[in-house]
Amino acid sequence: MNIAFFLTPKNEVVYENIDSTMRQVMERMERHGYTAIPLIDKSGKYIGTLTEGDLLWELKNTPDLNFKNANTVIVKDIKRKVKHKPVSIGADIESLITLAVSQNFVPVVDDNNTFIGIIKRSDIINYCYKSLKKNNIL
Repeated sequence: MNIAFFLTPKNEVVYENIDSTMRQVMERMERHGYTAIPLIDKSGKYIGTLTEGDLLWELKNTPDLNFKNANTVIVKDIKRKVKHKPVSIGADIESLITLAVSQNFVPVVDDNNTFIGIIKRSDIINYCYKSLKKNNIL
């Protein structure tokens, strides 16, 4: 099976540019109810994933930082605790599942590391559930 079947394309994904501010990303995550968000650079390359935990650690470890002045911190300067690995659009399903076990979503990149979308773990689980049910295994 081709992993593109599970792809949520970039134009339907909430992501953030690494040159945005901490406040901007916090507001975007809150508005959409997300706990993690993909980061891309100006050329559209996948850089990493920023999580609520990363934001909290930045807040804790930066003296005098609060929500009002969070616009002084640039996203690319925030340390990320976990490296969320992307998968290539040409990868096999086993590679996808290996990453999905520990990530709520798996960023998908093309051969040039350009961010093209995500695959949500929930979509993989729903597909597996429907397949099991269809084959009368459940």
